[in-house]
Amino acid sequence: MAAHVSTASGQVIPLSEGRQLVFGRGPEVDLAITAGRGLSRRAGVIAATPEGAWIANISKTHALYVTGDGYRIRLPRVEGDGDPAGGWLVHTGTAMVGSRSMLDDGLQIAVTVPGRHRRPPTAADGEGPAQADGEGTVLPLYLDPKTKLFLVALMWCRPWLLDPSAASPLPRTPEIAQAALEVTGAHHELERFDNDQEFRDKLSARVAEHLKVLRRKITERGLTGPDVRLSDEVAVRILIEHGIVGPGDLRLLSDPAWCSRQEDLWWDRD
Repeated sequence: MAAHVSTASGQVIPLSEGRQLVFGRGPEVDLAITAGRGLSRRAGVIAATPEGAWIANISKTHALYVTGDGYRIRLPRVEGDGDPAGGWLVHTGTAMVGSRSMLDDGLQIAVTVPGRHRRPPTAADGEGPAQADGEGTVLPLYLDPKTKLFLVALMWCRPWLLDPSAASPLPRTPEIAQAALEVTGAHHELERFDNDQEFRDKLSARVAEHLKVLRRKITERGLTGPDVRLSDEVAVRILIEHGIVGPGDLRLLSDPAWCSRQEDLWWDRD
């Protein structure tokens, strides 16, 4: 168990690494909360990662707060149809999550991460309180491990995750596509990748689109200066330094359940 979520009523939900939980007042959530109008129908998400528990506000209309020993963070709302504009990562210990009224009335959710190693905190988005407590840190971007985008990012960063000196060359688009098939055990697709130019180009083009999305997210989150060219090397360095992809994520490559899900995503069914 990487983390667990507890409610004021005594319900406890374990979260294993790579799993996430959506909570709110509405029916289409993993954890329904009985609260007033101060909480959205889909209010927030809690995801268990190799570094701890990541908490984000997924509401476009309501505020969401995270409190702990020495900090109180107001998580930014989602703007437009985009992703959460940031989140709070609990490395170890317990954080309380909820609307202002939930916190005032003692009806908050408790997110607990068992003791583990800690890395130096990383602050972003100008959130001063991120420096107030070493148990948590603001993450400017989170990639869901159950998505193709995450696997592309992991394969892109893998050489430097294995070689912190950053002396190893980074893979280009076709190499990332091939690596994605290799790590998910898509053997039939690998054979097709080697022998079918049209299929190889098609899959490589999909990877190229994912790389575009990663670059766009890096730019939108303000993780690089406006005049900095996002070369492969610059983008990968940003993903690693901000903890968006880390060495701990490499353990997923030996997780049969995760590999099977990724194979389903990458398998060509056209």
